[in-house]
Amino acid sequence: MSFHKPVTTSSSLKVLAHLLSYPDAQLRSHLMELKGALHFEKAIAPARLRELDALIDNLNGNDALDIEAQYVELFDRGRSTSLHLFEHVHGDSRDRGPAMIDLAQTYEKAGLYLSPDEMPDYLPVVLQFVSTQPAQQAREFLGEMAHIFNAIFNALQQRSSAYASVLGALIELAGEKAYPVKIVADEPLDAVWEEPIVFDGCSVKGQAQPDQVQPIHFVKKVSAMTGATP
Repeated sequence: MSFHKPVTTSSSLKVLAHLLSYPDAQLRSHLMELKGALHFEKAIAPARLRELDALIDNLNGNDALDIEAQYVELFDRGRSTSLHLFEHVHGDSRDRGPAMIDLAQTYEKAGLYLSPDEMPDYLPVVLQFVSTQPAQQAREFLGEMAHIFNAIFNALQQRSSAYASVLGALIELAGEKAYPVKIVADEPLDAVWEEPIVFDGCSVKGQAQPDQVQPIHFVKKVSAMTGATP
C-alpha cells in the first residue's frame, strides 16, 4: 500500500485569491510575480496552468479601465457568478447572518482576523484562510466548497470568461472534477433590489432546494497554522 503525501498548494491558493480580487493597479503590478509563483509550486495541472497564464496575460495587457469594468460587470451584477459563497447557499434568507458569524469565528480560532470592510464568505478571503492550512486539511476544506466552485465555474464558462480557469483550478485542487449544472438566469438588478411586499413573510429566495447546490458545512477546526494571514 503506497502513501502519497498531499501536494503543497499554499502559494497557488494565495495566487488564485489575488486573481479573483478586484484588478486594481496594485494587483496588476504584481501579475508576473503571481504567474511565477504558480509555475514554481507546480500544484496545478499544465493544461489549467496555461489557461491561468492566458488570464494573467489578458489582465496585464489590456486597458486598465476596461479590465476593471469587466470585473464589476462579471462578479458584482449577478448572483450566479457572485464571489460571496453564502449568496449561493443562503441567498437572502435569515440563515446567512449566523453562517457569516460562524465562518468569521473559524478564522479567529485560527488566529486570523478580518478587516472591517472584509466579508468572511468572499472567496478571495476564504482562499487566503485555506492557504494557511496544512495540505491535507486545505484539500478537505476546498472539497466542502467544491459544489459551489463548480456552479460558479459553469456560470463563468457560459459567459466565455477567462476567470473560469481560476474556479477550474480550485475544483481540481479539491480533488474533484468539474461537471455541468443548470444555471438559473440572474434576475434583473431592479427586481433584486425592489422593496419586499409588506407582511409577505420572510424571504426564502436562494435557500437550497433538492435540485440546487447544497450548503457548506465548515467542520474542520485546525490549530496548526502556516503561511501569511489574509
